[in-house]
Amino acid sequence: MKVLGIIPARYDSTRFPGKPLALIAGKPLIQRVVEQCQKAKSLSDVIVATDDERIFNVAKKFCHVEMTAANHPSGSDRIAEVAAKIPCDAVVNIQGDEPMIEPAVIDAVAGALGNCEMSTAATRIKSTAELDNPNAVKVVVNTAGRALYFSRRTIPYLREAASSSPSEQLAAFAFLKHLGIYGYRRGTLLRLVKFPVSPLENAEKLEQLRALENGIEIAVVQVDYDSVGVDAPEDIKRVEKILASR
Repeated sequence: MKVLGIIPARYDSTRFPGKPLALIAGKPLIQRVVEQCQKAKSLSDVIVATDDERIFNVAKKFCHVEMTAANHPSGSDRIAEVAAKIPCDAVVNIQGDEPMIEPAVIDAVAGALGNCEMSTAATRIKSTAELDNPNAVKVVVNTAGRALYFSRRTIPYLREAASSSPSEQLAAFAFLKHLGIYGYRRGTLLRLVKFPVSPLENAEKLEQLRALENGIEIAVVQVDYDSVGVDAPEDIKRVEKILASR
């Protein structure tokens, strides 16, 4: 399959305006993400999709860039605009704030599209702090590795261990944290963004629930990788420290 890696990038951010252009050890954040994506064996091209000329002018120096409309409600809508005009079989949507995304994770998500319309990744939760953290989205899967549900709540509810400590609950069940990377077959992506916001999506503020509510199966690949994102300016020093240690 011809698979495009597309990175949606906005300049405006409530917590961190201009985040894609923030320097991390001398390179813009968006460049570090692109360089990791370019190491993936499954991608035919890596494209930054943006509505901002400042990001466009920087990113065009090191990758393919596409300007998009400014009024997209989600990253999926932004990448769908690009996928609609560039011939491909599938798309992997990579978060623009993960400068250390593992190329192997991208390849695993792309590979899962061979027998499923949509794919994503998850990793086992090891930290008790993440168990009840609504920003660490949980996912439960069936025996075929397809997503049953995503939630900001801790799922499943361990009835017999409900009164146990978080560490005991982690030992009792392999809770999975969803990683924010998605693979789509091209036709699936273009169909998905035409559906209205679904009730579960609106309740949890998780756009992948729109796919499940409309009968689109999502393959979940389990990986031994945990994302290190840049959500706020103070995260830059943390990432730089990790990069220096490597």
